[in-house]
Amino acid sequence: MSQSIQSKLLASLFLLCGVVACNPKTTNSVLLEEILFNSQDSAINRVCSSLARHEVQILYTRINRSEQGLVSFERHSFQENSGQYFYPASTVKLPVAILALEKIRRLQSEGVAMTSETPFDVTHHGKLLNRQDSTHPDRQLTIGHLIKKIFLVSDNMAYNYLFDFVGSDAMNASIHAKGIHDFQLVHKFWDPENTADNFGFVFFGPAGDTLYQQSPIAAKAESTPAGLQGTFKGKGYWADGQIVGQPMDFSKKNYSSLTALQQILERVIFPELFNEQQQFKIDPEDQSFLQYWMSRVPTGVEVPFYDRTDYFDSYGKFLIYGDQKGAMRPEVRIYNKVGLAYGTATDVAYIRDDEGVEFFLTATILSNANQIYNDDQYEYDQVGIPFLAALGRAIYNFEKDRN
Repeated sequence: MSQSIQSKLLASLFLLCGVVACNPKTTNSVLLEEILFNSQDSAINRVCSSLARHEVQILYTRINRSEQGLVSFERHSFQENSGQYFYPASTVKLPVAILALEKIRRLQSEGVAMTSETPFDVTHHGKLLNRQDSTHPDRQLTIGHLIKKIFLVSDNMAYNYLFDFVGSDAMNASIHAKGIHDFQLVHKFWDPENTADNFGFVFFGPAGDTLYQQSPIAAKAESTPAGLQGTFKGKGYWADGQIVGQPMDFSKKNYSSLTALQQILERVIFPELFNEQQQFKIDPEDQSFLQYWMSRVPTGVEVPFYDRTDYFDSYGKFLIYGDQKGAMRPEVRIYNKVGLAYGTATDVAYIRDDEGVEFFLTATILSNANQIYNDDQYEYDQVGIPFLAALGRAIYNFEKDRN
């Protein structure tokens, strides 16, 4: 895009919306529309020609730094609507990881001598269920190691343990208290070890003494907020070996708006921009830990180790690199969490490079041509992930020109 076109677009944008006043729920950004509809990338063109089918939502936040180093956000959106439901899938593992560290800090303040590296047992109905993790160097279960697995390979069992450790009611209350709305966690994910009810936990000190014991926490929340549009999806779904000929009901599944996901990530990357009540109650050490592991890739880590064939470099990085393997460059760092389920691909990310480019980009897209859910017949590799990758490249290149 030429400098003159870019200048005209920015001028139009400021006239319409101001720097951050544009309402992301009702007004498409002129800038994003131009980037999308002027794109020469076939992955973007294919989706833009049938937007309604793909339920695309995009939230793009430019980061401005003053001469004094002060940071401000300039928000742009495309079809972002907190009242339009999409299945967030594994993106909700991001807040669960943060809130597990927040709970540990609270327990420490109450006199419990535990850390994120304290080993624990998982119990079920008072009996030992699990006490080992084969990917841990000492084969131990620890909160910190589970968080690493969540960001590296989106491990479901790690999420389930952290979900029950914090408790869904406590997680929802904590997120809402920070001024983040349009968000509700209600369920765990399927895993061979998963159970319909909740786990208990016993944390141990160096001498094997019990530091903290937690009985299963029963949740009161049962469904997502009322008034959402699009919670009944498709024309059928697969269940019990056959297709049920009616829309699939998502109304009792996890929910997060695109804005809520990005607001959560913003508080981890730039906590100083929020007042104390809006921040997560974690230490700078926790913040650095989260930033480090959400920006790693499986091929760049030895512990925990994952097979490089199944877990390639861009396995959990849809934006910019999702449609490529072995192409990620170390000078471009992506701090993110992806979600992939029921035909919906989502990525919430903060992206920066060594030359000063930095921005937030959060986007979701549905790829389910046959409109049948739960049949594992989705066009992730053909449509969804290529779109997110191309979108990431388009925004990154635009930011490079601006920088």
